[in-house]
Amino acid sequence: MIFDKIKVIKADITTLSVDAIVNAANKTLLGGGGVDGAIHRAAGPELLAECRTLGGCETGEAKITRGYRLPAKYVIHTVGPVYHDRPSDPVKLSGCYRNSMDIAREHNLKSIAFSAISCGVYGYPIDRASRIAVETVFDWLSENSDYEIEVYFVCFNDDVYDALTRNVAVFCEKA
Repeated sequence: MIFDKIKVIKADITTLSVDAIVNAANKTLLGGGGVDGAIHRAAGPELLAECRTLGGCETGEAKITRGYRLPAKYVIHTVGPVYHDRPSDPVKLSGCYRNSMDIAREHNLKSIAFSAISCGVYGYPIDRASRIAVETVFDWLSENSDYEIEVYFVCFNDDVYDALTRNVAVFCEKA
């Protein structure tokens, strides 16, 4: 069952022992504030050095690096949209999740942990962003039912946790 593969947890994403954590990065991939800065600090300077070789990343796309000093083996960097209530915003946000899941499959990863992409300084409304995140991951898991992977939505506060938990429950009822 799909809902058995998805967990919503409240934790520090930099402490998780999973195959990959997903970094809500900026287009340069060279570190920043929020979760991006925390991941870069925890991973050490080697992460920044590898990110410099990637040439940045477009909104909605994703790229992978090693995890270095993190417990996670890899970091998947994705750039969410800055929220402006444009028709392209949900498409780009969905792309972040879909492309990250595609990379996980390409690298035969068995566990992935997502931060709340675009929900911090990028200003995406938490309820809308969590619905897009959950719907995209559910759809991806349905389309890739032959692939075994555990998906964690990692929350930084109660509002994000509540929104993701609500949306997971809604999609579980539909499954």
